[in-house]
Amino acid sequence: MIRRLPVVPTLVVLCAAGLMIGLGFWQIARLHQKEAMLARYGAAQHDPQPVAWPGDAESARRVYYRHSMIRCASAEDFGAVAGRNAAGTPGWAHVARCVLANGGGAARVVLGWSDNPATIGWPGGTVQGIIAPGPRLVADPPLAGLAANARPDPREIPNNHLSYAVQWFLFATTALVIYTIALRRRPG
Repeated sequence: MIRRLPVVPTLVVLCAAGLMIGLGFWQIARLHQKEAMLARYGAAQHDPQPVAWPGDAESARRVYYRHSMIRCASAEDFGAVAGRNAAGTPGWAHVARCVLANGGGAARVVLGWSDNPATIGWPGGTVQGIIAPGPRLVADPPLAGLAANARPDPREIPNNHLSYAVQWFLFATTALVIYTIALRRRPG
């Protein structure tokens, strides 16, 4: 005798599994988008032509890892965050908020690296460097008597989308297997 499938629970499980499979394929699409973005950032590292400092976050994403220069009328909000120097030694990256000359807004600047988190002072001036995510300008050469920071590297940006896709496919498979087992053990 063939047992009838419960309609509502079956629909719920099939919809959930379908949604999980859809999320898996979405993660695969994101994987390809991220690979293209990382390739673009990798190429930008080798472009010697400097660009203007971007005015907003969206513009900044288009020029990450490119060289730029700003004129800092004054610096404020000094601090130190965990960072690495050019040799890879852990320590402190010293950052400041730079008020741009000519009313151009503000920019976050990584002035340089030290093994001491004590606040440093820097009056402002010209900053050359590399635009990194944030956005922030990583000074190259370093300023305020600090050592060079590690250069921003797009290879540090994780690309986990394939593992996320596999997880979603496994979740869907698990849901279907558990539901099948539950249906077989259901009293007759």
